[in-house]
Amino acid sequence: MNTTGTVNIAAALVEMAANQPEALAIACPRYRGDRPETYHRWSYRELNERSDAIARGLVHYGISRGTRTALMVRPSLELFALTFALFKVGAIPVLIDPGIGVRNLGVCLAEAEPEAFLGIPRAQLARVILGWGRATIRKVVTVGPRFFWGGTTLSRIVESPNSLEKWTMEPTEAEEVAAILFTSGSTGIPKGVVMRHRHFRAQVEAIRNLYDIQPGEVDFPTFPLFGLFDPALGMTTVIPDMDPTRPARVDPRRILPAMEAFEVTNMFGSPALLDTVGRYGEVHGVSIPSLRRVISAGAPVSLSVLERFRSMLSEEARIVTPYGATESLPICSIGSDELLEGDEIRSRTEAGEGVCVGQPVDGVTLDIVAIRDDPIAREEELEPLGIGEVGEVLVRSEMTSDTYFNRPRSTELAKVATASGRPAHRMGDLGFFDDQGRLWFCGRKSQRVMTEEGVLFTVPCELVFQNHPSVYRSALVGVVRGEQQIPVICVELEPGARITRSVLEKELRELALSRSHTRSIETFLVHPAFPVDIRHNAKIRRGELSRWAQARLMGRKRRVTVA
Repeated sequence: MNTTGTVNIAAALVEMAANQPEALAIACPRYRGDRPETYHRWSYRELNERSDAIARGLVHYGISRGTRTALMVRPSLELFALTFALFKVGAIPVLIDPGIGVRNLGVCLAEAEPEAFLGIPRAQLARVILGWGRATIRKVVTVGPRFFWGGTTLSRIVESPNSLEKWTMEPTEAEEVAAILFTSGSTGIPKGVVMRHRHFRAQVEAIRNLYDIQPGEVDFPTFPLFGLFDPALGMTTVIPDMDPTRPARVDPRRILPAMEAFEVTNMFGSPALLDTVGRYGEVHGVSIPSLRRVISAGAPVSLSVLERFRSMLSEEARIVTPYGATESLPICSIGSDELLEGDEIRSRTEAGEGVCVGQPVDGVTLDIVAIRDDPIAREEELEPLGIGEVGEVLVRSEMTSDTYFNRPRSTELAKVATASGRPAHRMGDLGFFDDQGRLWFCGRKSQRVMTEEGVLFTVPCELVFQNHPSVYRSALVGVVRGEQQIPVICVELEPGARITRSVLEKELRELALSRSHTRSIETFLVHPAFPVDIRHNAKIRRGELSRWAQARLMGRKRRVTVA
């Protein structure tokens, strides 16, 4: 693939507006009270014209090619128009999950050093009070009414001179920075991933080819930023009626009618969202016949969640579970047909081998290398492992980012120089290849537990205990006792589970003894509700859980404990 020359993801919107101007590009709930009364709709022509008007106004205001611009706007028509306008002028959107917390938001903005800030009034108020970006922000645009904080408004941007003229996109190059995307920070410090225009182009091509996405499909992105790829894929975007920062709390009654009305064919949903909607569908006998494809990522998807949600779909539909990260996506993929048909993957999963995430996608090279916690400067220092050996996952592809913004130490720890001139990325994940070339995920490197008996990996241990019918999910953590680190399994019970402490204690211990890699685990705690990440509500915050377990076990002498 040619990785040089002029590249801009917004070019896809311009092309769609030329080829099918009146086709529906985006639909967004129009609220009366807390319920959507109907939907705002923009055609590709309207979305393109609106983003052109914003683009001209931004340049007139002083936001142009290379301007790092923090964007804090709720999922809406304007979010899409603003994002495409920023791409069209060659500015660099800085995108941060608002749910990571006020302190982390301030740290991320300080590191990103934005020169402009586009946000709703609430975000602007927080910026002023908390001093976000005070040292670097020079241009402020409020999406909505502006109060005492200065700057201008989106309305004035759109009404600026010449804003109604057609905008000619900046000829951005493949190697130019397109955006800075912050990781969720669910397994570490949030880091700004530098995405170049060539990365976005490669991602769009990989997703289209991998999942055979056809023009005219209708997408339902429950993580809205994924919907920004839709024009490049020829899809209509329907914004869900939900809080995207709390997918586990989605109300199926608020999203299922829209999926039916718009005949949605494609949906992205975190495992937590699939679980919530699947349980509702199981109880109420709901089906979603229009869906052809469900893409679920962010954390491993359990087989029970897949089975439950799959029962709501037509026979031809598939649930696919790509593996990847903000730094590189997609890397591997596997479908519900392969996961649920036959006994091989199921039996190996239940035995605690790991979670099968499938074959590497075309154009991706994966290696499993010996686990190290220090930097690896050059690929010659890597120690490749064989089939079945658990090690760190290393990825190389056109989609793989090559640096973090203003985090040289994080870049040093994550990147390995290669002969191609483009670094390989250390995922920080552990896994192994089976004899069919499939990758099995075994958890995060930073979350492995070092015991006297040896190293325990989180996912293989947790899968053993998730076989218990009363266990919703489990988590392996390490707790310091004296000079030793002991393994503890925390469990969150299924809603409405009825089981006594003594029975649960006995059955969890029996499960531990049933597998060689869990026999050393003798301590169990029941947690009311695991702390999870904001973005997907699925990644367990094991650091918090470990501190909770440490506090609960402080001073206890019993080796087997159900709290």
